[in-house]
Amino acid sequence: MSDTAMPEAIRAFVDTTNAGDSEGFVAAFTEDAYVNDWGREFHGREGVASWNESDNIGRNAHVEAHAIRTGRLPGQYLLTVTVSGGGYNGPGVFTFDLRDGLIARFLIA
Repeated sequence: MSDTAMPEAIRAFVDTTNAGDSEGFVAAFTEDAYVNDWGREFHGREGVASWNESDNIGRNAHVEAHAIRTGRLPGQYLLTVTVSGGGYNGPGVFTFDLRDGLIARFLIA
């Protein structure tokens, strides 16, 4: 993959998505999490659960992680992925900002 170790919260994001574990997926995020999926915004764990249902596990998504690197900000990571399932299919880069071991911000752009 890469020299940067994948933080546990990001590993949980990938693993729970691939296992179809919605409860575990939402638990990987902070209470005040922010998700931005190409300009569509979701707030808090309720928003994360909504996005998960409409665009992730609810669409039988599978995430294959290829590489991870640190971002420009402290606690920021960029994960290169290929997504497949009943929604988007193809390559992408996910941006994660972590706080206290959980995902505080998740961006798809």
